[in-house]
Amino acid sequence: MPELPEVETTRRGIERSARGRHIMEFRIYEHRLRWPIDRSVAQHLSGQQIVAVERRAKYLLLRLSGGTLILHLGMSGNLRLLPQDAPLIKHDHFDLYLDSGTTLRFNDPRRFGSLHYTTADPSEHKLLRSLAPEPFEKAFDADYLNRITRRRSAAVKQVLMNGQLVTGVGNIYASEALFRARINPRRAARKLTRAECTRLVRAVRAALQAAIKAGGTTLRDYVGTDGNPGYFRQKLYVYERDGKPCRVCATLIRKIAQGQRSTYYCPHCQH
Repeated sequence: MPELPEVETTRRGIERSARGRHIMEFRIYEHRLRWPIDRSVAQHLSGQQIVAVERRAKYLLLRLSGGTLILHLGMSGNLRLLPQDAPLIKHDHFDLYLDSGTTLRFNDPRRFGSLHYTTADPSEHKLLRSLAPEPFEKAFDADYLNRITRRRSAAVKQVLMNGQLVTGVGNIYASEALFRARINPRRAARKLTRAECTRLVRAVRAALQAAIKAGGTTLRDYVGTDGNPGYFRQKLYVYERDGKPCRVCATLIRKIAQGQRSTYYCPHCQH
């Protein structure tokens, strides 16, 4: 699934070319996504200007002159900037034609993505209003992490991935951040020290920032808005490296299951 760095990479790629442009036409080829696209949306979008391209957690927000499009890439989706005459390929679901002669085209093989349009404050939309602080917000600091972990016996990795506590830290970057912070992913969250909370906040931000700089992590389906893959996979410390030597100490990386998700860690660096 595209995680925060992949969505942020997409946001930046779109913003450069789409901000300030007007929508000429919205064309739907397949409306059956995670939630069916409201076909009436098309009549509201024509002529509107894209005034900003933002991100909230893993959602892209296209702020328009008269409303907001809220897009989630799902598990396998990508939003690419293409010439308007680019031929359709399998799993292309909609086009947002712009006055620049380009189009924003959404492709999603598994159809777990979603698209909603609202004229109200998007922060109050049902998909966004209950989201927790993001890793880069001031609200996500060592004090906050220390406070929310005090009574939680769940493993620290599960807490990092709990979207009701902090948004945008998915499976890949939870493993990577815990390695950087030298914390065992099986450790009970309530046993973290204040110093460890400080290290972990910094590690979460560092892992995400490094991934954004590299254009995201390509594991299966993800590509950026230009069709190119992300390259952070080449710099992963532990994720999907089970059986390979740790890049720091050469101990073999281990893989375990936590909450039906794969976790990777170094038994020496994260003892």
